Amino acid sequence: MKLPRTTWIILLIVFNIAIDQITKFIVRAEVVPGSQTPIIGDLFTLHNVENAGAFLGMGSDFHPTLRLILLLILPTVVLGYVVYYIIKNKSLDRFSLIGFCCIVGGGAANVYDRIVYGSVTDFFHIDLGGVFRTGIFNIADMSVMFGMGLLLYASFKGNKTKKEIA
Repeated sequence: MKLPRTTWIILLIVFNIAIDQITKFIVRAEVVPGSQTPIIGDLFTLHNVENAGAFLGMGSDFHPTLRLILLLILPTVVLGYVVYYIIKNKSLDRFSLIGFCCIVGGGAANVYDRIVYGSVTDFFHIDLGGVFRTGIFNIADMSVMFGMGLLLYASFKGNKTKKEIA
């Protein structure tokens, strides 16, 4: 039995939200807030921090009204539009469709946290000895970044295909 396209879209978005929320639930329950636990030495560590802002805490010091608009209302409107777009646009390639679903799922999971908890729980950190270092992030952030990577890949793949046709 083949599921309809819209069902796959909804399932992929819900899967992204569920994985993120399950991991955050575990971290909130099992990891001491503010702690740092090595997973792979100091290269990959587990934390439990609450981020009242967006990426790397940006916006956490904004006025509450501005934070409400920029971190809740605007993202909700954009995510709603993206869902509408991917359901209506039947010409999207598979990579773009999955990429958009990952972005919506990750974004919705973080918006949910802001609504329910007033902040987003972040817990992973990577530090490759100064060569590469991340802020503290979560599964939703990874989902959004993976989705962006898929969109970039689809964009370049699409441009290459168009050039070969021309």
